[in-house]
Amino acid sequence: MAKLRKLGRTTPHRRAMLRNLTTDLLREGRIETTVTRAKETKRMAEKMITLAKRGDLHARRQALAYIFDEDVVTKLFEEIAPNYAERQGGYTRILKKGPRVGDSAEIAIIELV
Repeated sequence: MAKLRKLGRTTPHRRAMLRNLTTDLLREGRIETTVTRAKETKRMAEKMITLAKRGDLHARRQALAYIFDEDVVTKLFEEIAPNYAERQGGYTRILKKGPRVGDSAEIAIIELV
């Protein structure tokens, strides 16, 4: 099993946060967050896009089990996945932006390629 970053949260809080970040990334196309959160979000977003590329009913139900918004799942399967049909992974990119003013946390922009 792969190493998981705990992000200073309890397990349910961490899972909910990553689900929210993944949902927002797929809805908006790019989001701004900390570097460590972006790296964890990248893992899940790429898994969701890979599911959508399969395109069958079971994959759709698996995506619906993770992503909160049904409209985002529809967008994922009908708009996002066909764009990556020829691509073998690497659907997102993380751009480092610099430290946040309030607490100097390293900020990054994660976006769909």
